[in-house]
Formats: sequence, structure tokens, C-alpha cells
Amino acid sequence: MDYSIETAPLEKLECDCIIVGVYQDQQLSPSAASLNASTQGLIHKILGRGDISGKNGETVLLTTIPDSSIERILLVGLGENKPISNKLFIKALAAAINSCKKPPVKSIVCCLAECAVEGGDAAWKTRQIVEVFNDAVYQYTQTKSDKTPESQITGIRISASAETADAAQIGLAQGLAIAEGVSLAKNLADLPGNICTPAYLAGQAIALGEQFTKLSTRILEEADMQALGMGSLLSVSRGSRQPAKLITLDYQGGEKNSKPIVLVGKGLTFDAGGISLKPGLGMDEMKYDMCGGAAVLGTLLFAAKLNLPLNIIGLVPASENLPDGDANKPGDIVTSMSGKTIEILNTDAEGRLILCDTLTYAERFHPDVVIDLATLTGACLVALGRIPSGLLGNDDGLCNDLITASETANDSLWRLPLWEEYQELLKSNFADMANIGGKDAGTITAACFLSRFAESFRWAHLDIAGTAWRTGQTKGATGRPVPLLSQYLLNRASQL
Repeated sequence: MDYSIETAPLEKLECDCIIVGVYQDQQLSPSAASLNASTQGLIHKILGRGDISGKNGETVLLTTIPDSSIERILLVGLGENKPISNKLFIKALAAAINSCKKPPVKSIVCCLAECAVEGGDAAWKTRQIVEVFNDAVYQYTQTKSDKTPESQITGIRISASAETADAAQIGLAQGLAIAEGVSLAKNLADLPGNICTPAYLAGQAIALGEQFTKLSTRILEEADMQALGMGSLLSVSRGSRQPAKLITLDYQGGEKNSKPIVLVGKGLTFDAGGISLKPGLGMDEMKYDMCGGAAVLGTLLFAAKLNLPLNIIGLVPASENLPDGDANKPGDIVTSMSGKTIEILNTDAEGRLILCDTLTYAERFHPDVVIDLATLTGACLVALGRIPSGLLGNDDGLCNDLITASETANDSLWRLPLWEEYQELLKSNFADMANIGGKDAGTITAACFLSRFAESFRWAHLDIAGTAWRTGQTKGATGRPVPLLSQYLLNRASQL
């Protein structure tokens, strides 16, 4: 879908549909007022008869427009006529694009960037329009015989004044890069496990690296990992016929000696739980256990598209976790790359086993910060639901920076404690630590486990088990936390 900035007056526009906002108490946005004047008071008539009250998220599609080259007008409720929150703005955008998906609409002009949003400038509002609209029209078709798109929309122009046009162009560029990163993450995650294997994920990373001169890719094979002593990571792949891969994406956009930001994404392309087999109901969704790795690829794509002046390393340990005669068994003890030994009490707590060796591997890049993202614990879904991702870390400054970025990106985080008392739950009689800490505080003890391999750098952990995909009738990947990480990188770049 094509996006562009439109600065022409409304009376000169031609399109299949124009989107304008209305407020409660029959108050019109500037664009709605202009259209009302040029259509013989049509919008006031619609408001007067009560077809739309102006409540946030309400929509009415007008299909008969007198004396106009505009085929349709979509009225979108914005709520009270005052600056609205970013969440209400995004709610209105989602309602607008969803109302345009079924009608035979190809070209759209969106005038909602003129809406006043608390703390949201023209660049931010334009960016959100692109992100929300692109997310709504995303459609997975790769393994379907009928690839006909559900929506006929091919082009969206975002209306901007002459004064805001430059800022809108910045927002457009950022929004397009984020949307492309999100789409990549969603498409990789939505693929079935028989297609998106560790080797396939590695191939996608190689293809991504070939697109940009500043981005290179290296793949470590199992023999390479064996030579490095990655006994924890390799123990997970033993039950699979698919060999594990450790993917390294190296983006060099900053100064040569500038310390990199390292992003580590869990890449379990399918997780049956191993010998500690998961229940069959819903196991198909365990193809989404690689959403962290997919998000790392999407975030690196964003950074390369915008040519950010940063050095960024993406690390994706990719494996399957399946039951087999050679698979990990409860009670087995493995030795990690760091030399620390781990008693495996539950083979379904495998994500931390591949991440811990990857965190140790990250040390060789002398990172400024390390951020790992993983669909790590069902406990996080129980604790926080599907709205925020869980955040834990060993550095307040890094965690605060991520929370600030999450608020701007509307990609929510909630920080959980990483107190020393929780470390006691990982005690083992036979190894340096156990890979689970019992039924209590599962998200926290998983992060406590990882923290033991992140002692030499500033580190944050994002548990995205509740936010990386939707379930039920709307089942599919969300692409989170690509928007959050993208905003974090934008904030870092702005500080240079």
C-alpha cells in the first residue's frame, strides 16, 4: 500500500473516501467543517439526526456526497473537543481503517492528523496513522491458495498543512519503516513450524543482510556452538531433526568504536515442551515461540531503512524443542557457555536455556546495553494479560528508557521486581542452579535465571508471552515489541 503526504485543499481533492473527525455535541474538526460547507451542510444534518454522537471510535460512512469529487466521507468520533490521549487517538484510527476495509475503496485521504493529541506532534500523529492502518490491513496469505486481499485499499494520503508538512514527512518515513519491520515480524511468526524452521529463519536473516550495505549476517552452526561450549543451548535442539542456528545480525551505522546496542530474540520455531510435553490443546500456537527472534529481525530492518547512526547487534538463537530419545530429560545437568551448570527440572523451560548461552556470547561485542525479548513464561500472561509486556532488568536507567519509549510507541511495558530473594528459588542440590523456580513468581524467577548470565553489562528482559500474538478468532502475530524497540532506537539516535 502506498502512503504519501497531501497538502492540497480539500475542495481540490479526488478520492474514494476521505476520513474526517467529529466531536461530541455536534462539533466539527476543521476538515469536517470545510466539507460540511462544501456539501450543503451534509455533515451537520447527519449529526443532527443522531447517526453519530461523536463518541470516540464511532464511525458513519456517507456514500452520497452532493457536488463533490469525493465519493465517500467517513465520519470518525473523537470524543470531547479537547486534546485526547494517544490511546484514544489510536482507537479512533483503528475504527477508521476497519470501517474502510470492506467497502470498494481504493484511495483514501485521512485528515485525522489535525486532531489535537496530548504530547503528540504532527510527526508522531502521521507515524501512528501509518502504523495503525498498515497493521489493520495486514493479511497473511503465504500458505493460502486464495491470495486475494480482503481490502481493496491501494493508496492512503495523509492530509497536512503547509506548516506541518515537513514534520509529517518525518513521521511518514518513521511510520513506513516501523510498519515494514512489524509486517516482517508478523509474517515470520505466522508461518507454520514446518516452513519456518531454524534454517529458514537463518535464511531470512541472510536475505535481510543482503539488502543493506551496513547490515551483515553470520550464522553459527551446531559445530561452532559446540566449540564455544554452548552446552545449554545445544541441549534444547537435541530432540529435533532440525539443527540449531545462532543468527548474528551486525548493523554498523554509528562510529566505528561506538559500543553497540545488542538485541537478543528467542527463536524457538516450535516448542512442544520436549519430554515435559505441553497439552495438545493450543499447541499449534507454539509456532509463535520465535516471536522474539522475528521482532529482532523486524527491528534491524527498521534501523537499516532509516539509516540510524547507531551500532546494533541482533542475536537470535533458533531451535526446536521436541520429544525424542536424545532429548533433554528432567534431572539432566548441562554446562552453559559461561561454565555454570544447570539442572533441568522441566524441559519446557527451554527458552532460558538457549538465551543464557546467547547472553554469554553477547559479551564479546562489548555492548553498551543488552535487551532480550522472549515469549518466555505463561506466568507473564497470567500476571499482566495481553496489554503490557513484562519488563525486568539490572539497570534502572535502561528500564526507564524502555518505559519512556513504550509510552511514546503505545507498546506498553510493566516493570516487575528482580529482587535477590527470588534467586533463592533457583537453588539446586546437584548443579549451580535449576532451570525453574517452582510454581510461584514464574516470570520473575525466569528473569532471575537470565540475570546470572548478564552480570557484566546493563541488561533488560522483555517477556512478550502475552503480547506477541493474539489467540482465538483473531489469532495471529502482533509484531510487538518492534514499535517499542524502534522508538527506543530513535530516542538513542536523537541523543547523539
